[in-house]
Amino acid sequence: MLASQRKKVILELLAQHKQVLSRELSQKLMISEDSIRRDLRELAAEGLLQRVHGGALPASAATAPIETRKNVQNRSKQKVAEKAVKLIQPGQVVMIDGGTTAHELVARIPQDIAFTVVTHSPGIAVSLVDHPQVEVIVIGGRLFKHSVVTVGSAMIDAISHINADLFFMGVTGIHASAGFTTGDYEEACVKRALSQRAAETVVMASAEKMSAASAFAIGPLSLASTIIIDGEPDAALREACAKQQIALL
Repeated sequence: MLASQRKKVILELLAQHKQVLSRELSQKLMISEDSIRRDLRELAAEGLLQRVHGGALPASAATAPIETRKNVQNRSKQKVAEKAVKLIQPGQVVMIDGGTTAHELVARIPQDIAFTVVTHSPGIAVSLVDHPQVEVIVIGGRLFKHSVVTVGSAMIDAISHINADLFFMGVTGIHASAGFTTGDYEEACVKRALSQRAAETVVMASAEKMSAASAFAIGPLSLASTIIIDGEPDAALREACAKQQIALL
C-alpha cells in the first residue's frame, strides 16, 4: 500500500473512532510501527491530526488567530453562549476567559443584572463598559496577542487573591481521553490557574472543538463541572462525563 493510501486510511479511521493507536494501525496495515509513526508525523505537520503518546487524535481547527476565529462556527458559538449566560446569577463573582465564544457570552448579558466580572481579556472588559450594574476587574500581565489575553507570572499572582463562583473557560479541544487542550503552553497554564480559583468551571465549546485535541493540556475533563456544547457529543465523551458527574448542556 502506498503512503498516500495509508494516510487516507488513517484519517478515515481517525474520523470514525476519534483516536488511533500506532500498534493497532501497524497490525491493520501490515507495516512497521516506524512507518506508521512517520505517516503520523507527516499528517501532523499538515495539521490533519494531533500526535499523542502511542497514536493520534483529531486536530482541533480552533487554533487560528482571534480575527480568523471570529468567522468560524458563529451560529454554534451563539447557541453555546445563549445557554451559558443563563448560569450567571446576581451577586456572583464570575471569571470570563478570552476568545470568540466568550465575546458572544458577554454580548448576551442582561443590562439589569448586578454581578462582578474578573477577566484577563481587555476586549471582554471593554465590552462591559455599557453594563452599569456589572463591576469589572481587569487582570493585567503580558499581552498574548494571538488570543488578546494577558498571561505571565503577574497575571497568575493577581488571580491567586480571587475566589470566584464561576469560571467560563474557552478551549480549542475537548476529548474523552485527552481532556481539555489549547494551542499555547502559557495560555494552558493560565486557564488551569483560573479554574483553580473558581468554585465551578464551565467549559464552552462550539462544534469544531468536539472530540479534537491541541498540543497543550489544560487538564482532564474533571476540571469542569459543566460543559456547554453545540451538537451531540460522541459516545466516549458522553460516557466519560457521566462517569465523572460532569453536566453536559
